Amino acid sequence: MSDTPSPTDSTQPAQAPARVLRRFRQVFTATRNHYQQVEKHVGIGGAQVWALGIIGAQPGIGVGGLARTMHIHQSTASNLVRALVDRELVSTAREGADRRAVQLRLLPAGTDLLAKAPGPYTGLLVQALDRLDDATLARLEADLTQLAQAMGIGEDAPALPIAQL
Repeated sequence: MSDTPSPTDSTQPAQAPARVLRRFRQVFTATRNHYQQVEKHVGIGGAQVWALGIIGAQPGIGVGGLARTMHIHQSTASNLVRALVDRELVSTAREGADRRAVQLRLLPAGTDLLAKAPGPYTGLLVQALDRLDDATLARLEADLTQLAQAMGIGEDAPALPIAQL
């Protein structure tokens, strides 16, 4: 008999949390590194680049639509838009019947910046999630929900753009 523990030995379950934690660190490190590279390359944060990409792909989108597309709170989207407007990358216009709603469009400087930005605009994590099949996503969601519950994190916990983590 060998002294090497087999996968069924009692020591293996204790190592599972460490292995999972290591994978979380790898995922978040790769995500953070991507967004740091984006910011270093174009001078604005990853969430702002993602917002520019959405506005470029959907000219005339409103702040609410941007928030839904990015899965963030509308006030967070408003803050992103304000920063993009201040940098003269995006314009806002009140068009149509509802004069309260603004439509967003890229300005030439925004188009130029977006052309220089390394992809994917959404970031590595969102791109990877988009490539997973439905069954894997459902399992991952269920497992992450269970983890969040074990941590005492409720459904109403604030959700920042992943680029701001």
